[in-house]
Order: sequence, then C-alpha cells, then structure tokens
Amino acid sequence: MKKYSLFFLSLLLLLIVFSCTEDRNIVVVDDINIIPQPNQITPKEGHFFLSNQTSYNFEDLKLVPIADHFKQQLKELHGLSIGANDASNNMIEMKIDSSLSLGPEGYHLEISKNKIGIAAPSPRGVFYGLQSLLQMLPMSTGGIPNEAINYQIPATEIIDEPAFKWRGLMLDVSRHFYSVAFIKKHLDILSMFKINKFHWHLTDDQGWRMEIKAYPKLTEIGSKRKDDDGSIYGGYYTQEEIKDVVNYARERFIDVVPEFDIPGHMMAALASYPNLACTPKHYEVRTLWGVETNILCAGKEDTYTFMSTVIDEMATMFPYEYYHMGGDETPTDKWKLCSLCQQKMKQYGLANEHELKSYVMAEVEKMLHAHDKKMIGWDEILEGGITSTTNIMSWQGEEGGIKAANAGHDVIMTPSSYLYLNFYQGDLNVEPMAFGGDVPLKKVYQYDPIPHEIEASRQHHILGAQANVWTEYVEQDSMLAYLMYPRAIALSESLWSREHDYEDFLKRLNQLYPKLDALEVNYHIPLPEGPETRTLKFLDSITIPFHTTQPVKMVYTTDGTSPTMDSQVYEGPFTFKKNTTLKIASVLDHGKVSLVNEFKIVKTKPKASLDTIPAGQGLEMSIAKGIFNDPDQINPELFKSAGVIDSLAAANKTYYWGHSIDSTQFKAVILEGMIEIPEEHLYTFSSLQDRIWIGDSLVIDNANSIRKHPKQGMIALQKGFHKLQILYINNIKKGWATDWNTVELQFKKNNDSIYRKVKSNMLYR
Repeated sequence: MKKYSLFFLSLLLLLIVFSCTEDRNIVVVDDINIIPQPNQITPKEGHFFLSNQTSYNFEDLKLVPIADHFKQQLKELHGLSIGANDASNNMIEMKIDSSLSLGPEGYHLEISKNKIGIAAPSPRGVFYGLQSLLQMLPMSTGGIPNEAINYQIPATEIIDEPAFKWRGLMLDVSRHFYSVAFIKKHLDILSMFKINKFHWHLTDDQGWRMEIKAYPKLTEIGSKRKDDDGSIYGGYYTQEEIKDVVNYARERFIDVVPEFDIPGHMMAALASYPNLACTPKHYEVRTLWGVETNILCAGKEDTYTFMSTVIDEMATMFPYEYYHMGGDETPTDKWKLCSLCQQKMKQYGLANEHELKSYVMAEVEKMLHAHDKKMIGWDEILEGGITSTTNIMSWQGEEGGIKAANAGHDVIMTPSSYLYLNFYQGDLNVEPMAFGGDVPLKKVYQYDPIPHEIEASRQHHILGAQANVWTEYVEQDSMLAYLMYPRAIALSESLWSREHDYEDFLKRLNQLYPKLDALEVNYHIPLPEGPETRTLKFLDSITIPFHTTQPVKMVYTTDGTSPTMDSQVYEGPFTFKKNTTLKIASVLDHGKVSLVNEFKIVKTKPKASLDTIPAGQGLEMSIAKGIFNDPDQINPELFKSAGVIDSLAAANKTYYWGHSIDSTQFKAVILEGMIEIPEEHLYTFSSLQDRIWIGDSLVIDNANSIRKHPKQGMIALQKGFHKLQILYINNIKKGWATDWNTVELQFKKNNDSIYRKVKSNMLYR
C-alpha cells in the first residue's frame, strides 16, 4: 500500500511540474491592439491557444500565397511554425465567402475556443483579417523559447471593412534613390496596417529613375546629377526590378501607382534629349530643389511621341488602372516665347498657356485610355480645365479637391499641411533636418478627407487620401523611416476606421512599437521640446521647461553621460544657477530611448558696449567672388571692399525660392560695423547667415549646414554700440540656394516671444 501511495504522490508531483511549466509558457493576450481599429469588436467567452501545434486550412487555391505569407510572418515575428492539415481543433480556417455583407476589403474574424475563422468576400479581405490577427500577438514573451510559446487569445468576433478605398503613401525616388530591398521592406510594413496604394514618383527634374528602352539616355544621362560638392548622385530601376516590386506589392494587396510627371519637372529628360525643349541646347539634370522653368515643348510632335512611347513601355510594367501624370508646377514662360507652342494654341483655339497645358494633359489621357488606364493629375491641372474622366490629387490644400469633387471628378486628398510626411513632426529646433512645415502625429490622425464644402451627393467622389514623402532632405534610409512612422500608421486608421479616438490609438501604438523594433524599423519618438538653442545662457539663474507632442516619459542626466531608460525622470521645469551640461531624451513604455539632445547651460554677464562714436549709419561690405563652401577655407586676401550698404538686405538680391538663382553672383560677403542695442539685457539672435559675431563672441554659426531654417544664439549685452560682423556665403548647399534667403538678422529679449528685425537705424560703421 505504501508503494502505491508513493507512486501516486510522485505522479501527482510530476503533473504539477508539467502544469506549472505549461502555464509559464502561456503568453496572455489581455487587450485587442489592432491598428487600424476594427469597426466592430465583440468579446466572447473563452480563449484560443495559438502555438506550434496549431494548424490552418482553406479550400480556395487563391488563398495559397496569403496563407504562405502569414505563415512566414508568424515565424519571423513570433517564432511559431504552423502547418496545413484538416484538423477540426486548434486550427485557423480561411475562406472566401461571397455571401457576406461586406465590401471587397472587409473581413469577418471569429476567435473561439477551438478555431479561428477568417472569412471575407475576397482574398484581399482574408489577407487583412490575418494582419489583424497577427497584430493581436504581443512581442514580449518573458524569455520563453519560441518553440514553447502558447498565446492565449481571448474569444472575439471582429467585423471590419474600410471607410475609404484609397489609403496610400507616395515616395519620391527622384530627389533621393532607394533600393528595391528597402522598398520591399516598407511594402511589408505598410501592408500590415492595410495601406493599399503605393504611389511611386519616378521622374522629376533631379533624376529619372525608370528604364525606358526606346530612350536609353533617360537612365544613361538623366538618372545622374552632379551635386553641389562635385560628386555624382544617381540610380535607377530596370524594368525587371520594377516588375519585381509591382508583383511583390500585388502579393501584399498594394496597388502601385506610377508617376510620370509632365509637362513640367522634366529637366532630367531634357538633359537626356534636349530636342524635347522649346529651345534645344545643353541641359544638365537639376541640382537645385524647387521648380524648373525649362519644360517639355507643347508645340513639338516629338514631345507627344516621347510621352506616348514612355506610356507604352510603362503599360508593360504597371498593370494597375491608375497612372499619375503630374501636371504640377509648370511655369509657362518658355511656351509664351515659343513659336511652335503659340502656333499650337492658335490651331486649337486655346486662349492661354493654362489651356495649352490642359490640351497636353488631355492628349496624354488619350494615350492612357488606349491602355485602359485612368489619369490622375495634381490639382494645378484644374487651371485650364480638365476632361470629364480626369481624376484629381489635391495637394496645395483642399480647395482643388472640393472643386473637382463637386464637379463630379474622383479625388484623392493629400493636402500638404496635413499629409506631407517630409514636414517636421516636432519642434525644428530639436528634430533632425526636414523640409519645413509642421505635421505632428495628431494632425495626421485627425485628418478627415471629406471637407464639409463637398455636397452630400458628391462625397462618394472622395476616394480617400494619401501621405506624401518628398525626399529633398532624406538621404538615409533610416531617416525616411523616421519620417514615415508612426505617421503613416496614423493615416491608416484615419482612412480605415469609422470612429477615431486619438488617446486610444496612442495606447495601441505603444503596444505595437516592439513589433516595429523586431522589424528593425527606425521610427519617430517624440523628443523633449522647449529651448530654441543648444547653448542656453543666463545671468543669475535659468528655468527651462520641456514638453513633448505626445504623453511620454522624459529622462535626463547632468553628469555628461547619455540618459537611459533608468535615468532621472523629468517631473517639471529645471532651474540652474551654475554651468551645466543637460542631456535629455524620451522613453517609450517598452524602454526604447529616443534621440538624445544636449544643452549647454552657461552663466554669463553683459558684454561691455564700445566707447567708439560711429562715423555714420550703414555697414562696410567686402566681397570675395567665387564658389565657397567652408568659411574656414576662404582666403581673407580675396575680399575686396564694395562700399557701404544701408541695410542687411542690400547685401544680395533675394530670388523667389525654388525657382531662379544667379550663379554668376556666387560669392562670400563680410559685413562689418556696429549694432546699437536699445537696453541692457540677455538677447537671443536668429539668422540664416553663415556666421554672426557680436563683439568677440561667435553668436550664430551656420557654417557647413543647409541654411534653410534659421539658427539662434544668446548673448548678454549692455546698452549702446557693439561690434558686428556678418559672414554671408551665396552658394548652393544640398540643393538649397542661399539666393533664396534674404540677408537679415532678428533679435528679441530673452523673455519675449516675438523676434524683431535688426533695421537700418540700428546699424552703424
């Protein structure tokens, strides 16, 4: 009897051990964290356990690639290997069910104790249902080996479909080129969040990126540009590479919309084939960003042959029904002076050059119709009138989209002030360099593509919206991802879900960040914002508040080390009374630390004013002619006196940004004299100029940077006159011409919020 008692006791202990081990291997899914938020979620009783023992099945062979893709995702992200069989328990069933009352992208996901069922009217819907299921699985497994993981998923019913059928992202590969591998990686990520359009901006002034066999010089010449530092920048996609990307996107239910931007933004084509211009001559692929005045000649038959041939070859690469043909930013100066263009206008009774552009676009649309394609154009094409079948992409604002939709045209909204992801997503004083603007995450999330000005009966013409990433200042792959995410994810929910809750979105986003980490995606974390400059000066003490664009913990150090997730937590404004180096960063819930920003905090005292009496108003100007990049490499002997100027702006003529410059005026300018300070105070100065000295202090140093956004510097000054020296270099830096910057200097007292210009009455010599 004792033997049997010991046996049963041993057996009981063994069962307890196995039971505990199994419990330790369970990863409990507490919350349904899906982006975009499904439209209907109904909790049910019980749980489903997903593990390596789970199987899947389907009957429709169209689901084979979808199941294979899901299986691969499950393995790569969560270490699970599931197989196909006909088991009735612990299985994932996928099926196409045309009887469901859902649109083609909708799906029905039902999780019960024994089965996960995904049904949809189309394969696309099944794909989206699987992406929702995948998002429910957390990345954190508490150190459990992958092969032992057992996900406990709550029984749930989800019925879901999108609010808008166009949920897109545009990538400009002309200004900067990105590899096929990079594009594929981000197609993977976008598809996880049910983005379904990839608008591929392949041609522009700064580079032609698409192989056209009938016009080989487009890639031999047009794909390369000589940057301002003399280096050659280039790259293009072969037709086979394009087909590969298109097929890869198709497998992820993303439609690729190619853009062949005409008749403007064609400098790369004109550099390759000058005969396509109104005035044939030697052209070079544009180095500058902005808008080129040389465009395709609307009066030459060669132009129409060129466009038709390019479209013919594009039709072999891009099967999707929509093609984007640009039509934006088309200066017509050359057409006004071109006899062939004027003859074309007379021949067809066109009243002005806007109507001539509309004629060009209508001819291109006929070429597209021959391939059963539909044309999209930027909203500028409305200026001269459009055909009844033209579709509009509204970027300058919503006005073009409103006008087009009310007139019965289909519209994709992409207003720059809401959906340009090349714009800053936080304070430009702490964020990495971006194009400009201010498009934080919340602004993207809250965007509604249907303005109230659109008549109710015309609202169906709004197909949806897309975010655009122009890449003038996006040289690195990691920076492109930083700009895209999580804003593209926010847009996915804005366009899919019918109800929106930003705070809830942020909670779900926090749970999904580890998945982006696993995919090695660089994404934006809100940075601590507050000071304008990295060197903060004070007289007695300084109080510095910080904030972030989203609720997130901030951590800091003052011992010179970089902050970690375990560093001191910011709880309120700092007050400093001595010199300090402050390093501060943000930390997400799962411990990832943002970029670190460093601030030098320096005690100072007012600089003494000069005893010198000025000789008169104005500043002495000296000029060194030539192309200069590094201020430290300019030979002082090159500077020659150019007299006295009475205002800072007189140092150089300012040209309309993005358009013309005067390269014959490339030079370095030194302005010297005195500035009259109205009262003793601690001041902040702001300028786009290369260097600003006040007294013996270098207050602003923009040397070797892109002078697109002003830089600030602080200095304490006594009332009176102080020596002033300004270095201004007229050149091109990374596509930005300083001809577009007015030479000026602004200032404010440290406790003011508004800058004032340094005017002529403050300048003396």
